[in-house]
Amino acid sequence: MKVIFAGTPEFAVPALAALIAAGHEIVLVLTQPDRPAGRGMKLKASPVKELALQHGLQVYQPETLKTPQGQAPIASSEADIMVVAAYGLILPQAVLDIPRQGCFNIHASLLPRWRGAAPIQRAILAGDVETGITIMEVVLALDAGAMLKKGVVPISDQDTAQSLHDVLAVMGGQLMVQTLAELDTIRAEPQDEALVTYAGKLRKDEAPLDWQRNAVDLSRQVRAFNPFPVAQATFNDEIWRIWMAYADPASTGAPGEILDISDGILVACGQGGLRITELQKPGGKRLSARDFLAGTPLKPGARFAA
Repeated sequence: MKVIFAGTPEFAVPALAALIAAGHEIVLVLTQPDRPAGRGMKLKASPVKELALQHGLQVYQPETLKTPQGQAPIASSEADIMVVAAYGLILPQAVLDIPRQGCFNIHASLLPRWRGAAPIQRAILAGDVETGITIMEVVLALDAGAMLKKGVVPISDQDTAQSLHDVLAVMGGQLMVQTLAELDTIRAEPQDEALVTYAGKLRKDEAPLDWQRNAVDLSRQVRAFNPFPVAQATFNDEIWRIWMAYADPASTGAPGEILDISDGILVACGQGGLRITELQKPGGKRLSARDFLAGTPLKPGARFAA
């Protein structure tokens, strides 16, 4: 098929790679404009652009697709379909109408649960036991299109947003290739609007840990916010970043109190304890709890700020 691919971050890269490997003709790659990044704030190409250029594909980086001028390269591409994966720009109906066989999106949840910007993180935060990929038709309403194919991934108590992201990105590419191969026979299934939940964008003000909460919830918060925005805890007026932690339901103590340092840093919560295994001081490196304690001695009875 002649395919337009629209995607920007790392999540979209395996899908583009899978479509190329499957032999589809990628007639145009849409991706966000280069953005300033790093200490020097130099313009940096998106991961999708980098892969596209490696394969000699035509790349298009409009600021908007709402104008006829912005839509012109898409209209002239003679594409059969458009594949969308975390593109980041609104696709007007005029654009959706261009590909002859439609536009299809790779979404990182089991729709209709977790429509929106942060489905992987919200699934972990909510304690969902599974998540997955949904291939769906693109419509103007947010993630509301009919569903063509799903893949399921269990969520363990060791999964982070990063680990699930990596698994789901690969699955998304595989399922999209399968979907295109079966497009003539798949029957699209409308979403049940009664089951819809929304995955709001992550905010930095969600990062601080509240030691009054139970340890299971805090463990989910730490893992959901790895690698962004990273959970935070305050100790002696310093804000430490908490990268990995597990719940220890049997532990008891005053919320925020360090109970034990023999196996990670065990901190009492409103219910149970949180065993921190990876953390980082301001300006320091991300370290295992053992290495962290070698440079920052802590003793049981010390307290994190409430």
